[in-house]
Amino acid sequence: QNCKSFYRCDDFVVNDTKLGLVQKVREHLQNLENSAFTADRHRKRKLLENSTLNSKLLKVNGSTTAICATGLRNLGNTCFMNAILQSLSNIEQFCCYFKELPAVELRNGKTAGRRTYHTRSQGDNNVSLVEEFRKTLCALWQGSQTAFSPESLFYVVWKIMPNFRGYQQQDAHEFMRYLLDHLHLELQGGFNGVSRSAILQENSTLSASNKCCINGASTVVTAIFGGILQNEVNCLICGTESRKFDPFLDLSLDIPSQFRSKRSKNQENGPVCSLRDCLRSFTDLEELDETELYMCHKCKKKQKSTKKFWIQKLPKVLCLHLKRFHWTAYLRNKVDTYVEFPLRGLDMKCYLLEPENSGPESCLYDLAAVVVHHGSGVGSGHYTAYATHEGRWFHFNDSTVTLTDEETVVKAKAYILFYVERQARAGSDKL
Repeated sequence: QNCKSFYRCDDFVVNDTKLGLVQKVREHLQNLENSAFTADRHRKRKLLENSTLNSKLLKVNGSTTAICATGLRNLGNTCFMNAILQSLSNIEQFCCYFKELPAVELRNGKTAGRRTYHTRSQGDNNVSLVEEFRKTLCALWQGSQTAFSPESLFYVVWKIMPNFRGYQQQDAHEFMRYLLDHLHLELQGGFNGVSRSAILQENSTLSASNKCCINGASTVVTAIFGGILQNEVNCLICGTESRKFDPFLDLSLDIPSQFRSKRSKNQENGPVCSLRDCLRSFTDLEELDETELYMCHKCKKKQKSTKKFWIQKLPKVLCLHLKRFHWTAYLRNKVDTYVEFPLRGLDMKCYLLEPENSGPESCLYDLAAVVVHHGSGVGSGHYTAYATHEGRWFHFNDSTVTLTDEETVVKAKAYILFYVERQARAGSDKL
């Protein structure tokens, strides 16, 4: 049979047939993996040729360099997942926590310890996102293979996140939020029969603050990515002020309209949009329009008002999402504007509610990873990631990993930026 037709129809098969036909198809696809992977690798390598002439492959024809990063196989438009996983794997505090968790064996008997293609079944609820995420992170920096196939993690994602079933291209930011939210929920309740106390007992090297995060309402997800915004609304009629505190795991920033033109990042004429412009637009005082009238409790009716965001608490890892996709009529268009961003020393002090209470370096952030979308639309194109590890920058393009340089990184049209607090980076060895 033509197995490509099973890929293109995009149907999600929940239960196998009595004759095990779905499993036979998977086995046949597994035999075709190597040839398909070769063609995919050739296509994706074109992106690498445009990045830098001095890029050096970590593994070529079996030879390796001193640092052996591992790529992630593309299982069928899963580059959105691969880019996020590679970025998170290079956030040291976050990655180390999961790598030190005790292993959980999800399969027994003949399949124990073996990589297998899963036959999806509604009755198979014995899955753990935390465990498969842990396994993936452990595999990425072992250096024992050039590429790791995350099909077990992808299977769990399909089970617990129905929005990502099938093989369509997905939004990397949306996937990141779903992933972090589900990791947080699973850690709150323990996972696969392992209680929170057992996890903490096995991880004696964790700092006291992170232990408290798991014992309380929070987890390592919110302990590292969690910040707090203050939303301040003022009625323009009576002057009543309303304040609301909102937790966040990332900040979604608009690219200011004056910069939304298809100009090249190398074009000299006209101003260049910077990350500070996007942050300033997010935190500037804004007058709400007629469609967003504020219900004033003093006036007892909807009134014109102003709104302003302050950051009440900065996270250890500041995740900034640039809103590159916008709905216009029935289409979701991409804003392809280049946004200038710093590799080091992003100062967030001026956006704080109480900057005087912050330490000298607690507001300074250094870039750890950046996700890039190549293409014109959210449902198409390709995702790659840049990340720094032990002082070197790497480009992660699915299965292929190359060394790159800072000059190449800063030219990227960023979609998601991961900044690590300089104070947190200095204390990461305490985890």
